[in-house]
Amino acid sequence: MKRFALIASLALLPLAAVAGPRDDYAQQWPLTLAEQDAGAYRVVLDRTVYRQLQSPTLKDLVVVNADGSEMAASLFDAEQPLARPANGVEVPWFPLPSGNASQSRDIASISEIAADGSLRRVVMSGAGTATEASSNEYLLDTSRLREPVRALRIVWAAGQAPFDRPYRVTASDDLKSWRTVQEEGHLVELQNNGARIFENRIALDGVKAKYLRLEPLRKDQRALNLTKVTAEFAPAQVVQDWQWEEISGKRIVDKDGSVSFEYRVEGRFPFERADVALPGNSSNEWILKSRDSEESEWRFAAAPWMAFQLEGGNVSNRSPPQALQQLNRDHYWRLIPRNNPNEAAPTLRLGYRPEVLVFLAQGKTPYALLAGSARGKRAESPLPQLVDALRAQRGQDWQPASAALGAAQSLAGASALTPAPVERDWKAWLLWGLLAAGALIVAGFAFSLLKKPAGNKPD
Repeated sequence: MKRFALIASLALLPLAAVAGPRDDYAQQWPLTLAEQDAGAYRVVLDRTVYRQLQSPTLKDLVVVNADGSEMAASLFDAEQPLARPANGVEVPWFPLPSGNASQSRDIASISEIAADGSLRRVVMSGAGTATEASSNEYLLDTSRLREPVRALRIVWAAGQAPFDRPYRVTASDDLKSWRTVQEEGHLVELQNNGARIFENRIALDGVKAKYLRLEPLRKDQRALNLTKVTAEFAPAQVVQDWQWEEISGKRIVDKDGSVSFEYRVEGRFPFERADVALPGNSSNEWILKSRDSEESEWRFAAAPWMAFQLEGGNVSNRSPPQALQQLNRDHYWRLIPRNNPNEAAPTLRLGYRPEVLVFLAQGKTPYALLAGSARGKRAESPLPQLVDALRAQRGQDWQPASAALGAAQSLAGASALTPAPVERDWKAWLLWGLLAAGALIVAGFAFSLLKKPAGNKPD
């Protein structure tokens, strides 16, 4: 079953049927999908993408399919759960011959094991054994995992519902001796009057073992056609993955002799931190302001802070970065020192955490991310609400599959950054022209009557 049965009906989301011309965008990045039929994907934006973006709200960022049609997509910031990588990995699985589900079952005798302990195959043939299609017991190879398994997420082929099937989970390191690690876990897919109950996750208590086994608890339990098994780990601690842009500036001396330093940033980065770097030992109090254009007023971007750097021997001490007052995508920045520094302009370091674009797979592959446009605009999409619904059904740790950015490819380049000419309503202009011409004709006729000499009056 594809990962997203709920999105089989795309009526929930606006697929842009009209092809989005690539001529409207400066660059594109081909997308490599981690899974071919995942339904939804997440792509982490990088520096090359941010440097192309023009819109303050990142509306000039879209994903298109092979036909050039825009697909439903939404942006998620670094604080949201979908911005974090998934905490699970797909594991190999093997159907076991039916007929003997004893916990002490010796599976090593029917298995081919590699030198590193991983399973190559499980022999299904033999007298009295069932075929692979009818097997309802499964062996999972977790020998290459380094973290304890906290849950198993099972995916099965569509068309087998309704069912509620209980399983026991046992663990072993030699395929001979088995211990129970979950007495009863249920795989469920039920539907009634439009309501749906779905459960494909069996929780475990941090199991560390080379092999796991799913054993049916009911003898009359029909075989379940699995397609994928994922082992989940404990949620990783969220590490602040800060990226830094280092910008060179120029020294500005005002009429009153005060000194400041100005900087320009290309693109639309989600800046949240600021730092000042000077060569050697330094100490000064700084005020940071920003604005989005040269015509705008300067606004405070960060509270005044003391930045220092002290180096001696093999020890280097620096002040921590300063938090900005809010997420800031401005182009222009100004550093104002409390004490006039040396002639050299300090390096302004602005920190950000990459955002994530989540999109639905719609249409033919390959897919591509397009960015940088003064004309293109991403369509609004209720994707966040759909994601919330999926997380409620699949678990709060559910993640879309990954899509990786390929090398940037030029499209329209700088011409895409030029706003489209204002469309003129030629019909209105023509109507006004006709009215004006008619008024001139009437005025000319009236003028000619006024100039015509009066006829003789009767006696």
